[in-house]
Amino acid sequence: MGSKTLFKWSKQITSSQVGKLIKAEKDLQKALIIFDSATAEYTNGFRHDHSTFGLMIRRLVSANQFRSAEALLDRMKEEKCSVTEDIFLSVCRGYARVHRPLDSVRVFEKMEEYQCKPTDKSYITIFGILVEENQLKVAFRFYKYMRKAGIPASVVSLNILIKALCKNSSSMAAALQIFREMPDHGCTPDSYTYGTLINGLCKLGKIGEAKELFRDMGTKGCLPSVVTYTCLIRGLCQSNNLEEAVELFEEMKCKGINPNVLTYSSLMDGFCKGGRSSQAMELLDSMVSKRHLPNMITYSTLLHGLCEEGKLREALEILDRMKLQGLKPDAGHYGKIITCSCNVSKFHEAANFLDEMVLGGISPNRITWSLHVRIHNAVVQGMCNSGNLTQAFQLYLSMRTRGFSIDEGTFDTLVKCICKKGDLHKAYRIVDEMVLDGCIPDYGIWNAVVEGFWDRTKVREPAELLQAELMGEIGDEQYG
Repeated sequence: MGSKTLFKWSKQITSSQVGKLIKAEKDLQKALIIFDSATAEYTNGFRHDHSTFGLMIRRLVSANQFRSAEALLDRMKEEKCSVTEDIFLSVCRGYARVHRPLDSVRVFEKMEEYQCKPTDKSYITIFGILVEENQLKVAFRFYKYMRKAGIPASVVSLNILIKALCKNSSSMAAALQIFREMPDHGCTPDSYTYGTLINGLCKLGKIGEAKELFRDMGTKGCLPSVVTYTCLIRGLCQSNNLEEAVELFEEMKCKGINPNVLTYSSLMDGFCKGGRSSQAMELLDSMVSKRHLPNMITYSTLLHGLCEEGKLREALEILDRMKLQGLKPDAGHYGKIITCSCNVSKFHEAANFLDEMVLGGISPNRITWSLHVRIHNAVVQGMCNSGNLTQAFQLYLSMRTRGFSIDEGTFDTLVKCICKKGDLHKAYRIVDEMVLDGCIPDYGIWNAVVEGFWDRTKVREPAELLQAELMGEIGDEQYG
């Protein structure tokens, strides 16, 4: 790496000066040049300490340059610069952020090699990372290792353990048992403990037990937080106890606990699933008036509910609000709008949204392929039935070009509509492509083609013979 500086150093370089320059420099590579040049260009004896090393390591970790960050850890060891616990944990948390929890464990295990003895904070951090990333088997082994290492039980560590146990229905009873035994370890359950258990019970559909635990909070003098209320409101909505959810929502506001975006979205989801999307829209307006910005979950919930009720105009309003907020609709959002448009016979609008998807760069992938196939087939059939045959045929050609499979119903509708228009060559082409795709034309399709030829005087007799021959073949298949 080059050592040429982008500025003039003072005669006496200090860690504070180097730190300020690294923080001020937005470009990471230039920040590295500053870091290196502090020791490379001047022979004033300046050496990096844990503060400048730590700052540079955190910059590298934030840019996911983990190899370089760990190289600086090695350099600290070589230069006999003490590596603090917080520096190690910044690397561990960085790996957790990109869902590499086992690398977090690996870095943790290196701490003592660098003469850095991990404290309770490090053990609990790694334990929390493993649980958060669903590495539960490793997490439980690590918890046993913690206890053998003499790390005492605390509210924080027991809360993490309870969270891990709440992730599976088979271990929910164990989570409740640990909760009941917490006072024996000198630990008093807090709102996080209750919230974790209530959330776990709600996910299992055990709403009665969740409500009982919620009431228990009040008797123990533990005030429920917005997270606790939200967990129970979501659980009540998912179990179709919508009125209770609304009552709880009003209760939390009366107690001065402000709902957050997730609270509003959970209740909106309940309204939408209960066929009450109008109330969900009112709740959206209330949410915005409280200066809570809707997120993708909020908009997806509303779109689904409105489209299920056939409220296309309101659904389009939500789609526009998403775009104005800078959120990009995905294939699922467009799929709901297109399906709703087809359900209310707005096939031209549905076709326009298909074009908008393409222009917006929303291409099918492994997950959304079947959705793209389904909505394209629906639009082709809808446009045929509504008399827009030219556009339907163009979309059909586009589907073949893009490799989308054509439903038998789409082939059937296209052939019959085209035959009625008298374009028999085009109909024959589609039947031919149908056979190439492995679909066998049924009696209705062959009959439509034959009837198309029927009125043509010169082919009347051959058509009659073809029809008789086809009828004979169908009869042989059925009775032979």
